[in-house]
Amino acid sequence: MQLLTQPLGKLATQISGATRVFHQYKLDFCCGGQQSLAEALHKRGLETGPVLAALEALQQKPLAKDWRQAPANELIDYILQRYHEKHRQQLPELIRLARRVEHVHGDSPDCPTGQADQLDAMLQELESHMQKEEQILFPMLRQGIYPAGPIHVMQQEHLQHGDELAKLDELTDGIRLPLGACNTWTALYLGLRELKEDLMEHIVLENEILFVQPSHGDGICCGSCQ
Repeated sequence: MQLLTQPLGKLATQISGATRVFHQYKLDFCCGGQQSLAEALHKRGLETGPVLAALEALQQKPLAKDWRQAPANELIDYILQRYHEKHRQQLPELIRLARRVEHVHGDSPDCPTGQADQLDAMLQELESHMQKEEQILFPMLRQGIYPAGPIHVMQQEHLQHGDELAKLDELTDGIRLPLGACNTWTALYLGLRELKEDLMEHIVLENEILFVQPSHGDGICCGSCQ
């Protein structure tokens, strides 16, 4: 595989552990998943050697789970349990922590002022998005129906989630703790990193695998491709 020419989203779903490398070098593999590795490295002004070495080492290890080979029903069940349920647990607690940090440290120039409100907006948007998937799109995919309209809407909302993650980075200086941060502040930023990683992995599984229609005969065409 010519790694440099491959899209980030494809690499994220084909090399076990690639997402950890992408997080380390701040390469957007979910909403920016269509750009090649070479393009992404060029945009960030990064040398190719260390990233390629890390990915090539990971290639020697088999995927923990190759979701490209799994039935849609199995992947949907995994997404519901691993991501939908977890996001619903993560965000309320992060909002509580963010409000506490803003209340206690609001006079600090490092305080992520506005973080709680931003997370609250993320929770509302994400809850609406997940309900549409659970009530409309996922039941259709379980039947082998791949409706172009609803899939496109979900992909566009994924881009909005990516914008919210960018705002999160702006408010927190790249989720970087200031010196002397208290335990609550530390817990908040640990949780924000986890949320960001989970949401990016959630999006790439849907965009790159779940929403991709199988070859004709494996699934039912919705009619838009005829």
